This record gives sequence, C-alpha cells and structure tokens, in this order.
Amino acid sequence: MGRAVLAGFVYFAAVFAVGFVLGAVRVFVILPALGETAAVFIELPVILAACWAVSWIVTARWLARGEQGAALVMGAAAFVLLMAAELTLAQLAFGRSLTDQLAHWLTLAGAAGLGGQIAYALFPWIQTRLRKA
Repeated sequence: MGRAVLAGFVYFAAVFAVGFVLGAVRVFVILPALGETAAVFIELPVILAACWAVSWIVTARWLARGEQGAALVMGAAAFVLLMAAELTLAQLAFGRSLTDQLAHWLTLAGAAGLGGQIAYALFPWIQTRLRKA
C-alpha cells in the first residue's frame, strides 16, 4: 500500500509540474484571447495526454502487473494531492474561497476541468487493467 501511495505522489508531482506550465500558458496567453471555456478546452486534451503518458510510466515502474487495487490507491492519492494543490492555488493565486471554487466547478469550464481531474485519477487503474489483458 505504501508503494502505491508513493507512486501516487510521483504521478502527482510530475503531472503538477506539466500542469503548472500549461496552466500558466492557459491563464496568461489563451484565456485573455479566447475566454475561460475555450482556454480550458484547448488545454484539456494536452494535459490529459501528458497524464496518460506519466501514468503509463509510473504504473509500469512502481506497480506490479495487474495490481488494480494498488492502481486505485495510486490514483486516489494523486487526486487528493491535486485537489489540495488546486484549492490552495485557487485561494492564493485567484483569491477564491472554498465556496467560490465549488461554484467554479459548476461552470462549464470548471466542470470540464474537474472531469479531466477525475480521468487523471482513473488513468492508473485503466492502464493496469489494459496491461492485465
């Protein structure tokens, strides 16, 4: 179980680094030109592809073939870390309270982003199932 949590941390850290760069491009370049919803929908496939690639590498390195339970733990740990980072950044960078962030997730852009984050959390499990087949 500890190995799966550590794998989740590695997955989170790598994706967070990529997401931080992509998020800066989205916020400072794309958002002013096209608006929030378009910016999210442009960024989303890029970050999901990066998440898939990172998850593929981390699950291959850190989890045994077919370890679906460990893959769920890895994804859950990464998701919890990502949500903590998102809530912290929302407050520090954008001045959003927890209530504001919850309301943001009810917008189209916010729901799309949250959907992507849920997919990110499920990628290790999906890939473990694919490797098992």
